[in-house]
Amino acid sequence: MVRSMLFVPGDAPRKFDKAAASVADALILDLEDSVAPDRKAAARDAVRAMLGQAPAGKQVWVRTNALDSGEALADLAAVVPGRPFGIVLPKCARRADLERAAHYLDACEAMAGLPEGGIRILAIVTETARSLFGLHDYAGATPRLWGLSWGAEDLAADLGARGNREAGRYTEPFRLARSLCLAAAAAAGVRAVDTVCVDLDAPDILEGETREAVRDGFVAKLAIHPRHVEPINRLLTPDEAQLRWARAVVRAFDAHPGAGTLNLDGKMIDRPHLRLARRLLGGE
Repeated sequence: MVRSMLFVPGDAPRKFDKAAASVADALILDLEDSVAPDRKAAARDAVRAMLGQAPAGKQVWVRTNALDSGEALADLAAVVPGRPFGIVLPKCARRADLERAAHYLDACEAMAGLPEGGIRILAIVTETARSLFGLHDYAGATPRLWGLSWGAEDLAADLGARGNREAGRYTEPFRLARSLCLAAAAAAGVRAVDTVCVDLDAPDILEGETREAVRDGFVAKLAIHPRHVEPINRLLTPDEAQLRWARAVVRAFDAHPGAGTLNLDGKMIDRPHLRLARRLLGGE
């Protein structure tokens, strides 16, 4: 189960060592925002080396530069031979972007002698105003699609917003982007991954964001500092009461396989409750 996905600057091997020793479920080696333009080539070499040191049991992803940056193909050619678990695709604005990234991966896997389709894609799908109008169309775009996430910082710049938060909470344009990402992931049948908390020294804001994410249906959260990982993991892990309820729901429907609704402890449950129960138990 992936709950926390921790960013690591692609040109910072020492930070990779610290991140690799953390309890993050996944690492994202970043070639985009955390790397200065004149450091891109060196960062590719560093990320390729990091992939060779990937810790056992931890997914390792690479965030490439955006498709229109002129850097994405070079990024993929450098890192695909290192067999990352997946690619984080920034500034994905429409289905065609996702399809284009999948085609690039097809070619890079073939050149590296790797099986086709092994590398997944986590697309960040709200970083431009245009992207908000293409979120309905990701279902079936590519079997590589693992999940969708959203971002608020680039979107704020694109909208011309002077800020994206007030009193520690996202303002309405950004909550809209979050909600659309969540719905788009559900419609595509993939994971919804919540964005980073940029307040490094405000544990109450991190906890509030993560609790909202769990409540609404996100299954994982991005992180930009190791200290955020443990709270994210804790809050995204179902507690024992939730697991007991989920097991009871599954048992009830197993005992009455033809039922559409059942009474469980004085409350009605139906097929959507069964789906949620299986999700809590890791069955989806």
